[in-house]
Amino acid sequence: MRQRSIRRALALAITPALAFSAVLTVPNASATRQRVDVALEWYDLTVNTIAAAGAPTQVTNNRTWAIGWLAATRALLRAPGPQDYREAAVAAAIHETLTTLVPARKTELDQALTTTLARIPNGPAEAAGVAAGRQQAKTVLATRSGDGLEPTSVNSPFTPPAASPGTWQPTPPTFSPATQYGNRSAKPFLLRSADEFRLGPPPALGSDRYQRDLAEVRADGAVGSPTRTQAQTDTATFWLGSSYVLYTAPLRVALAETARKPLAERVKLVALFHVAAVDTQIATSDSKYAYLRWRPVTAIRATADATWTPLHTTPAHPDYPSGHTTYSGSAEQVLTALVGARTTKPYTIPSPSAPGVTRTYSDWRQLTTENVDARVWSGIHTRTADTAGVTLGRQVAANALRDADRLFR
Repeated sequence: MRQRSIRRALALAITPALAFSAVLTVPNASATRQRVDVALEWYDLTVNTIAAAGAPTQVTNNRTWAIGWLAATRALLRAPGPQDYREAAVAAAIHETLTTLVPARKTELDQALTTTLARIPNGPAEAAGVAAGRQQAKTVLATRSGDGLEPTSVNSPFTPPAASPGTWQPTPPTFSPATQYGNRSAKPFLLRSADEFRLGPPPALGSDRYQRDLAEVRADGAVGSPTRTQAQTDTATFWLGSSYVLYTAPLRVALAETARKPLAERVKLVALFHVAAVDTQIATSDSKYAYLRWRPVTAIRATADATWTPLHTTPAHPDYPSGHTTYSGSAEQVLTALVGARTTKPYTIPSPSAPGVTRTYSDWRQLTTENVDARVWSGIHTRTADTAGVTLGRQVAANALRDADRLFR
């Protein structure tokens, strides 16, 4: 049996450093507790847990988020209760998920759970919330077991066909084996199949559109391009990093924007964002490996300039569609639908590929627009691959939003 004094002592122990503060002090001298936004608190804990010991594959980390926050949402929607129940359920569901999928951080996560529960009075509501959160996490973890989204399956081997015009081949300078091939065989959350929203084929080789696409990348995406401005180079570099990392800050902004909404709606926002992200990456790999369109560097070297080099190194998977822009399209669709097209005030985000640099926005669409341009100016995608990616991401996310109730039954 827990004793109040022991639990409060543990709550004051060292806890993991958070990326942002989620604590709001009550402006009342007689207050004995701090008001803490439990959604932001466990958002930051999830960010830091995955940053410290997460998977090497992006979609696997999105899956971790989706499982934990889906479990928390189910606990809130299936057995609505008082605030003590709700806060305990969210913390317990995410704690159970993270300690299972990121066991290296168990000590830090246990301390964090102790801190959260120390704020909640002992009683049946707290106990029921912890039990419900843990049970929902175990249930969702069981249903996702063997879903093909662990790193080995995500990057299952792929042997490219013989070299021919238009067909993807490993790219310089490392000519690394293809990645993300296994995504297309993974189990989606809400897609009925990986090819449910498969894109139509890319422009035919030699078509006007294809020639325009390639000419644009050749001119503006070259490492020493005289036509690309410094501002365009900066945009290319800012959006070069992992989409998962780049969109962590915007999603947190969205979560903070919804502070006055019920906790269940806010937790559901995070769950659906990552559910849509997982399904989008599955659909992206389906289209990529269905069409196997060669990358600009391969095309340009084969047809125009054997020494042409892009500004940034080309990722090891086909051109069409762009994975960065499918992620952007999915994110924009979810955030616009559940939060609104614009934020109440401008927000600033960092970039892992441009240390010390930040950019400020007031909506979600501009992030998508910059991603489209950035991949062209990096020299690693055609514009058609980028715009098609946005379309695919929006379609998959819209599907997730339409069918979301299937997740919460």
